[in-house]
Amino acid sequence: MVRVLTQHIKFSIVDQTKMITAASELARNTLVHGGGGDMRWELLENGMKLGLRLYFEDQGKGISDLNLALKDGWTSGGGMGLGLPGSKRLVNEFDIRTAPGEGTCVTIARWK
Repeated sequence: MVRVLTQHIKFSIVDQTKMITAASELARNTLVHGGGGDMRWELLENGMKLGLRLYFEDQGKGISDLNLALKDGWTSGGGMGLGLPGSKRLVNEFDIRTAPGEGTCVTIARWK
């Protein structure tokens, strides 16, 4: 779906790849660490600029130490520790809301 959306708004191949990679990492986190969840999307328009915003939301256990989770190399489950910080570097906007026991919502956006 992310590929179709990025192609629809005519992202370059590089920008398509960045958004798809970030989405893949966050979807994996939603499944593995959040026990599943939802992805919502919206097309953005700001004057002549077009963009895509994605929301990844779960009802999992949440992230107990967000600062630690955003550090390169830290992992809570045997991965390489690149999911959150790597995704953050691939997009123009990155926001995360989380609380222990209340799940996590990560919002990303990329502009053309």
